[in-house]
Amino acid sequence: MESATGPTLLGFDVIFIGSILAGIAALAVFVAIYSAVTIKDPMAKRVKALEGRREELKMGLVTASAKKRQSLVRKNDTADKVRDTLGNMKVLQQSQVEMMQQKLAWAGYRNKEVAVILLGVRMAAPVVLGLLAFILFWVVEIYPDWQMKRVAALAAMMFIGYKGPEIALKNKATKRTDAIRKGLPDALDLLVICAEAGLTVDAAFNRVAKELGRAYPELGDEFALTAIELSFLNERKKAFDNLAYRVNLEAVKGVVTTMVQTERYGTPLASALRVLSAEFRNERMMRAEEKAARLPAIMTVPLILFILPVLFIVILGPAACSISDAFSGGIG
Repeated sequence: MESATGPTLLGFDVIFIGSILAGIAALAVFVAIYSAVTIKDPMAKRVKALEGRREELKMGLVTASAKKRQSLVRKNDTADKVRDTLGNMKVLQQSQVEMMQQKLAWAGYRNKEVAVILLGVRMAAPVVLGLLAFILFWVVEIYPDWQMKRVAALAAMMFIGYKGPEIALKNKATKRTDAIRKGLPDALDLLVICAEAGLTVDAAFNRVAKELGRAYPELGDEFALTAIELSFLNERKKAFDNLAYRVNLEAVKGVVTTMVQTERYGTPLASALRVLSAEFRNERMMRAEEKAARLPAIMTVPLILFILPVLFIVILGPAACSISDAFSGGIG
């Protein structure tokens, strides 16, 4: 006696797949409720990391001997092994490392040794995923009916292994840049207030970081680190240059240029920051207006595909039924 099977779609059991999706949806609901109930301070972990950076800068400045300074350098055995392996294979270039360090800085990762590890992962992941796909599709044959689909799946796995880490890093950097862009006009307004109140530049940055840390954690993190570097670095320009290096935003580069010029020539800081703040607010309003003007063009395709057919059915459906009944009655 054959066992009854449920409905299938593309060779998959619909009931089984639906049960898995229902379980995932229930788990997502529980995770969302837990995240909403347990509210954490977004600046707690960042402040701890910044305090460690403060201590490193302080120790680096007060230490006299080069040997003790060398002990402050972070050593990563994994990164050293990956660097040696890629160097022996003649596939590691300094330009690639610097470019990856720049992308990591834009995404919020400040440990430069991670760049070498990420390059190693990007080279090894396509090979590992390709071997896994070969074993699954040709050795185990989980889908024996697939012919050319196997080759496409193998190519897709290798592409994901090569481009996946870079795409994920780029998405995180984009989200972080957008979050900083949203809070920058408010931060400049607070900087103007602090400058007019008589605070120094590093104290103003520190105050703004505390005030905006909860609303904009990424921006507060960058301003707090800039305040620490202004307090301990020998060249204040280096601290501003580091801020421009860590944030992929032209507005931040404009603020850095303004701060460097005020430090060099002694021009009034409050007036320059007030002009920049007004400019950034106008730019934010223009971006909002641009999105609003683009909305009708974006809504055209959903309107044609999903709304108009239903509307035509509702309006013309009764008339079509009446005409069909009239013709069928006349014929009868």
